[in-house]
Amino acid sequence: MNITQAIKMSAKSIFSNKARSALTMLGIIIGLAAVIVLVSYAQGQNMAMQRYYESMGTNKISVSAYDWTGGTDISQSLYDYCLNLSDQVVGFSPNGTVSSAPPIKFGSKTLSRDMNGGGSVIMSGGMTISGDSGDNYPTLYLGNNQFGQCNDYTIAKGRDLSYLDVKNSSKVCVLGAATADYLFNFANPIDQIITISGTPFRVVGVYDYKGDRSSSSSGTEDDQWINEMISGMDKMILLPSTMNRIFNNNEPISDYVVKVRSAEDLRPVITGLKGFLSKMIDSNNGYYSVDSNDVYKEQQGDAAKMQQNFLGGIAAISLLVGGIGIMNIMLVTVTERTREIGIRKAIGAERRSIIVQFLIEAAMICGIGGLFGIGVGYIGTLIVGKLSFNTILIPSPGVTLGAAAISVALGIIFGMYPAIKASGLQPVVALRAD
Repeated sequence: MNITQAIKMSAKSIFSNKARSALTMLGIIIGLAAVIVLVSYAQGQNMAMQRYYESMGTNKISVSAYDWTGGTDISQSLYDYCLNLSDQVVGFSPNGTVSSAPPIKFGSKTLSRDMNGGGSVIMSGGMTISGDSGDNYPTLYLGNNQFGQCNDYTIAKGRDLSYLDVKNSSKVCVLGAATADYLFNFANPIDQIITISGTPFRVVGVYDYKGDRSSSSSGTEDDQWINEMISGMDKMILLPSTMNRIFNNNEPISDYVVKVRSAEDLRPVITGLKGFLSKMIDSNNGYYSVDSNDVYKEQQGDAAKMQQNFLGGIAAISLLVGGIGIMNIMLVTVTERTREIGIRKAIGAERRSIIVQFLIEAAMICGIGGLFGIGVGYIGTLIVGKLSFNTILIPSPGVTLGAAAISVALGIIFGMYPAIKASGLQPVVALRAD
């Protein structure tokens, strides 16, 4: 018997018992669909976290340094040090924030935060509305002309801060996209005057959106948190770092951000910064720390791979159950076709041909079930992607090809014992079977 005849006989056997074959395939369908959906879900979570880290800026180093004695100009020293690393460092900026929450006004609109209750009060046109963690009050950053480059902000309107803005302590600002939309709606913010704690600031630029303009409440709690964090980066106002003399009682800025040219430059620059700060700051009179989000990003990627393997392992249990079901049905098939096997062996059929026939039949059952399982997995992944991440999530080609290969392999593995048992039947005994 050649392969073509074996395939035809296997197909005839499968389709002559449609209900039984369908129920047998069900275990494979559910198992493969579960593997595809769970692994794709883990990949979706990883993509969401990667998107969050990328929105914060890539190839970025966060530096915290403070000298309690006040005898060292850390900001200028760090700037000069990074300037000498121009082949590795492409940007340096203070990354301070205004510690208080001064009222911000434009026309009839006022943004203020209730420092006692922790919430916010948004007053627009004389109306007061109590806010919550999703309020519109922005983070007030203190940076220089390289702040946008270091934190991956791009200018949508106007211009960024300039070197002279910082040097001359100019009362200018750059708005985050969400803050600009709230204060100005559809009006052009450029050259408009807003007041912060009564001090007038001229708007010279607006950053483009980092997050989605339309915030969605769908998705898992983790994904909602990620979306809120990304959208929160658009609720900001950038002021020249020299404005700390007005808002922070002239307290020196202790947080900085360094942008390196490539991922390969991260670790050498981090090592260099630690060595430089250790010489400049006495641990008894100050502190310093140097970190990179890219390191956390790598750790998150490793954790995501572990999660994928764990979820895939759980789903693989259902595949094992489905494979046992295949073996069970093939044993029943051998029993039902004992007389047929006896006749074939009596007329000279080799053990190999009988084994091949039953293996092909088992592989076909699993293969057909695998195709349906992949289809169900794709549909399930699309549904999970929409409900959990509010996006179109598609299984990776590797997962799909792996699922197809697993389905056929299951048929061969779990069909092996019934096939060997069938080929080992004695013709005389088999011919006596009813």
